[in-house]
Amino acid sequence: MAMHLALGKLRKKPAHIIVDGNRFKPFRKIPHTTIVKGDGKYMSIAAASVLAKTHRDEFMMKLHEEFPYYGWNENKGYPSPGHKKAIAEHGITPYHRRSFRLNEQLKIQF
Repeated sequence: MAMHLALGKLRKKPAHIIVDGNRFKPFRKIPHTTIVKGDGKYMSIAAASVLAKTHRDEFMMKLHEEFPYYGWNENKGYPSPGHKKAIAEHGITPYHRRSFRLNEQLKIQF
């Protein structure tokens, strides 16, 4: 979804989209190629990966300032044991990704 949003904001329509990974939902009938481990094969994918991770890390630090008990300054959004414990104690926030598979105890809150 994020990639579709980003593609939709481009001023110039891409002639072809290359995607890191093995799945991609077609976007506006633009040809695309999925490339497993593409960040190690194409500099443009590697650069996009670095930018995305840098942005994500900055965003996670801002979330940590607002919700320090979840440990987002260290786990960057992945459900570590400490993060799961914080969910059990404090519940979830609007920022929690409901697509992650958490243990049965925590699924109830979703």
